[in-house]
Amino acid sequence: MSRRKRPRSSEQLRAPTTRYAHPEHGELELRGALTPKTRAAYAEIGGVREDAWQRQVEFLFERLAVSWTIHDLPITKQKELLARFRVATQDERTWIRSVLREHLTEHFPEMQTP
Repeated sequence: MSRRKRPRSSEQLRAPTTRYAHPEHGELELRGALTPKTRAAYAEIGGVREDAWQRQVEFLFERLAVSWTIHDLPITKQKELLARFRVATQDERTWIRSVLREHLTEHFPEMQTP
């Protein structure tokens, strides 16, 4: 009996991405696909309290962000992306939230925006 081979990384399907640029805050690249399980987990966060929508924004950023290029320095590792998001300025967070809202409206219209 032969073993089933995993597809090589060059052969694996990748979700489409969309880039959003800002002159001061850099360029953010977001995935265009979310699994049903991720969508369900996002819906469970819900709520109207401020900490709930902040958790929604962080959840979406963690799941959708592919890269964030700031001053020509790309950040592509998930842990580094999340760490950079957590130390973002208020202006950067406002921009990210607006980008996430735009991205959800375009790619995931059935999902509630934060």
